[in-house]
Amino acid sequence: MIRKAALLLAALWAAPAASAVECSDAAYEGNRYSICEVDASREQLRLFLRDGEGQVYGHFSTLDTALAEDGKALVFATNAGMYHSDRSPVGLYVEDGAEEMRLVTNAGPGNFGLLPNGVFCIREGRADVFETFAFGKAAPACAYATQSGPMLVINGELHPRFLPDSDSYYVRNGVGTSADGHRVVFAISRNAVTFHQFGSLFRDYLKLPNALYFDGNISRLHAPELGRSDAGFMMGPVVGVVEDAPAGE
Repeated sequence: MIRKAALLLAALWAAPAASAVECSDAAYEGNRYSICEVDASREQLRLFLRDGEGQVYGHFSTLDTALAEDGKALVFATNAGMYHSDRSPVGLYVEDGAEEMRLVTNAGPGNFGLLPNGVFCIREGRADVFETFAFGKAAPACAYATQSGPMLVINGELHPRFLPDSDSYYVRNGVGTSADGHRVVFAISRNAVTFHQFGSLFRDYLKLPNALYFDGNISRLHAPELGRSDAGFMMGPVVGVVEDAPAGE
């Protein structure tokens, strides 16, 4: 009996730790979504834009290949904020502590300028969605940050400009965070939805107090767990979870 217990204990120690990223497909109020939940207190959640030579990664496959050279693997990723035609960020962008683009606080055209917009900030052991002016006031030290807009949920309330009867339907993706910053949930719609429907997903179904819109029809998802790694036009900023590649790969 003692020997069996010892063997079981050894097997448990030898077993690889379960990934703290969980992806699944879900339906809510007649719409379909792919949802990936990350435990920011455990996972290596990072932003990516350019390689060591300053070239934009642009595709999940390019990024995954680059990570593999360092013995890493991309286990989840999605596009992370709006960008110009040259793939440079429209608003604040911080990667590994270095700021590429400043915080933009003024209203403007398009979804980004539909205030209030916000910032997704990754720090040690947590990640948070901030409304832009709250972010500027708090000035958190983000290792990684990306600004986008509009906010979907602000302190438990939907963006004031969202209309229940809107006829603006697009595929959409975004991110929401819990109050303690540990639970980070990324969602992408699998059919066209309105802002009101998408914001309601985060507030009412996922029960998250703050959520931020990333983008519309260019939205992409890399989720091997779901057998999915979307291709298409080059992206700008990408958020992803990185793990050590399995031995032998």
